[in-house]
Amino acid sequence: MTSTSLPDSLIATLPGSSYTDPGIFAQEQERIFETMWFCVARASDLPKPGAFRTVDVGRESILVTRARDNSIRAYFNVCRHRGAKLCTEETGEVKRAFQCPYHAWTYDLNGKLVAAPNLTKMPDVGRTEYGLVSVAVREWLGYVWVCLAENPPSFEEDVMGAVVERLGDVESIEHYDVDNLSVGKRIVYDVKANWKLIVENFMECYHCATIHPELTEVLPEFADGYAAQYYVGHGAEFGEEIQGFTVDGSEGLDRIPGVSEEQDRRYYAITIKPQVFINLVPDHVIFHRMYPVAVDRTVVECDWLYLPGVVESGKDVSRSVELFDRVNRQDFDACERTQPGMSSRLYAKGGVLVPSEHHIGAFHEWVHERLGTRQP
Repeated sequence: MTSTSLPDSLIATLPGSSYTDPGIFAQEQERIFETMWFCVARASDLPKPGAFRTVDVGRESILVTRARDNSIRAYFNVCRHRGAKLCTEETGEVKRAFQCPYHAWTYDLNGKLVAAPNLTKMPDVGRTEYGLVSVAVREWLGYVWVCLAENPPSFEEDVMGAVVERLGDVESIEHYDVDNLSVGKRIVYDVKANWKLIVENFMECYHCATIHPELTEVLPEFADGYAAQYYVGHGAEFGEEIQGFTVDGSEGLDRIPGVSEEQDRRYYAITIKPQVFINLVPDHVIFHRMYPVAVDRTVVECDWLYLPGVVESGKDVSRSVELFDRVNRQDFDACERTQPGMSSRLYAKGGVLVPSEHHIGAFHEWVHERLGTRQP
């Protein structure tokens, strides 16, 4: 069946090869992940100078660290001498400098080459010229975003603009003071599915009544199949008997003071392409970031953020964590059930989207645009 023969109620999806072809995934790494703003860490994960984290962005390993002046810097995790990986650990801390484990070329926290065997005998070697190669960095919502492009796109348009597109303005998310919240729980999921399946799943709620009984109990409108993201500025309202965004609908934790009356007892979901999902509720924020590892594997890191006093006092956050942990596991199980079908001959030309999923079509068009391909 081709897209021209579909009923008006249905529009075509991407073909199955978009989710299974390593060549297409390589193009996505090059033209999407390596050219856009990519969220790599919570700023609080780098608490002091010398703290670092290494993250794969597309095909590149990136070293993120905090410099002596407390600014956050990011570099290609590659020694300028012979190309060895500079830091092999995912996280850690150095006192003053990064030293390559191969030939001991050493770089300070600002990326400058400060030492190497016999370096004093090579006065023509520029310490800055042969320092680590930096990448663009921005901090927003308490997270670190990097961009590998030589000329990064506008952060305000691409990242903050996605929030405006969803909520109507940036002020609405600022009410949650996400920068100053504390991580109450972090769960890392290893999902055996293509990253686009996860994005598509997060964007729609046609599946909610089927696989999310706990979520639809708290947010009854989700049972109708329309996701909160379908409408600009709309937040799904809690059920009448629901006290908080918890697995059993019981009372939540301390409400974030800046949350407005209009935002109270509502849930907002935001997608920031290509790899961030943000969920806003009155007493906490759930922040997902995806790391596409292979065409059929995606690591998802999820933070539950609360007021600092909630975390410091040791209050029990388990009921709010359990709700969305269940939602995540239900979603990722569905994506993993879908991934094998992408290889089926029956899915060679793709599937279909019903009206409540039509906005996913815009995501597919965006993918085509980034890759320079056209809808078949």
